[in-house]
Amino acid sequence: MNTAVTHSAVHHLENVLFFTLLQVVIIIMIARLAGNLARRIGQPRAVGEIIAGLILGPSLLGSLAPETFAYIFHSVDAMPLTVISQIGLVLLMFQVGMDFDFSHLTEQRNRVAVMAVSSAGVIVPFLLGFIFAQLSAQTLAPNINPLTYSLFIATAFSITAVPILGRIMNEFGLNRTRLGAITISSAAINDVVGWTLLAAISAVVAANFSLFGVAHQVGKIALYLVGCWWVVKIIKRHVIRRYDLSQGLPRDLMAILLIMVFASAIITNQIGIFAIFGGFVMGVLLHSNTALVSAWKEKVSDLVIVFFLPIFFTYSGLRTDILGLDSWALWGWCAVAILLATIGKYGGCYWGGRFAGLKCHEARSIAIMMNTRALMGLIVLNVGHDLGVISQNVFTMMVLMAIFTTVITAPCLRLWLPHTGHVIPAGRDG
Repeated sequence: MNTAVTHSAVHHLENVLFFTLLQVVIIIMIARLAGNLARRIGQPRAVGEIIAGLILGPSLLGSLAPETFAYIFHSVDAMPLTVISQIGLVLLMFQVGMDFDFSHLTEQRNRVAVMAVSSAGVIVPFLLGFIFAQLSAQTLAPNINPLTYSLFIATAFSITAVPILGRIMNEFGLNRTRLGAITISSAAINDVVGWTLLAAISAVVAANFSLFGVAHQVGKIALYLVGCWWVVKIIKRHVIRRYDLSQGLPRDLMAILLIMVFASAIITNQIGIFAIFGGFVMGVLLHSNTALVSAWKEKVSDLVIVFFLPIFFTYSGLRTDILGLDSWALWGWCAVAILLATIGKYGGCYWGGRFAGLKCHEARSIAIMMNTRALMGLIVLNVGHDLGVISQNVFTMMVLMAIFTTVITAPCLRLWLPHTGHVIPAGRDG
């Protein structure tokens, strides 16, 4: 009996492993091809990887070859692929944090710009998202509480996709520039506010919202940041400096860094602001060690970019069914959502930048980058969908909004960045 049970367990494991590996092979292959095509037409590789997800998902493969789609993606539970994608996102956020030079923010005018851009970049799109949701609630979410539906849509409108934004900025050589520092700092503040709103709104849905609960959440975040600062300072002083980085990243030090990143992600997961924020914070706290950053890039970065990230970007498209929008009325609501989301985020960030004294083309460039939503918006939407406060059609509309706001970023940057004096590097591969 025990032998039979053991044999059955081994067979199940092998079956899960087979389909997980099959999914990974297909995703990496299609994502790489789509990414290369995106690069050829002047788009960031991330855009191609997101489109690859739509190709492999119910919107195309699931419609044209439903049996093949079901065999590849629904023969076993999706949890292994989901976990792999989340690990990749944590590592990407660590790299994004490491790759930015925040020394520009020591200047008062840059700090003012960050606060103005991040504040306006949350408030304006949040208000427009709330208005859109209130107007569409009876049609698009007739059986959902209008308030919670509106709050979730408003939060999705106001979020910025830091992971994809980081990759786009890397491709345009903005990592260690003043514009890059202002933008990524504004986006990080924007997302912390968005995650706090998400936690508060989730509490509203659970009917246990209180001002004390929000204050408690903010207090935990502050305590975490202070704790990370002191822990990382100690590790940098007594551990990292003992290693010779001239020959690359030593294996023991790589293990220490991975432990730090994942431990930080565990903590942020437990305090309710998502694991990826923990990876980002660790990267920010280590970014000043340029030798460490270079060693990490040389030894680990390519694995994250080529293996982990396509899985995450592509897998999101597997949950989107564009064919569900089967009427002109639904497509009309979708167009309105995309228009208002773009106007709200771009307009708010642009005027926030101008108010802070940025030049026209600087404010434009920052605003269009802040308008990049992509997968951070999807995180909000997935939470809302799981809680039952966003319908499937609205989820699809918001996914299309996230893709559109990401697709328009690169062409606008190519048009406006040269006017800021920034030289766009040629042939940089994301």
